[in-house]
Amino acid sequence: MSDLSAEDAKLVTLARAARARTRAAEGAAVRDTDGRTYSACTVALDTVELTALQLAVAMALSSGVKGLEAAAVVTESGSVDVNVVRHFAGAAIPVVVANGTGEVRDVVHT
Repeated sequence: MSDLSAEDAKLVTLARAARARTRAAEGAAVRDTDGRTYSACTVALDTVELTALQLAVAMALSSGVKGLEAAAVVTESGSVDVNVVRHFAGAAIPVVVANGTGEVRDVVHT
């Protein structure tokens, strides 16, 4: 995480913690345009399935957020769907993708 800004590294840490608390498949965190952060993990129930990133964005939205600056997803999956960030916050939002140890694999832009 040394190439990340301190604020983006914090997002990875929050996403790792959300994933670890529940042993979920993914953890995610987003930072709004005021610098507040929201973290979440995957929800996989019989009737509801949300990615960690979808839930983190939903939590931000339910708090009245008007925009996002950045996001992070911790996953072992080979790809991350960033559409929820793109639909809410627009183009060019960085989404850091890291593995379970916090090693950054990619930075995807919406």
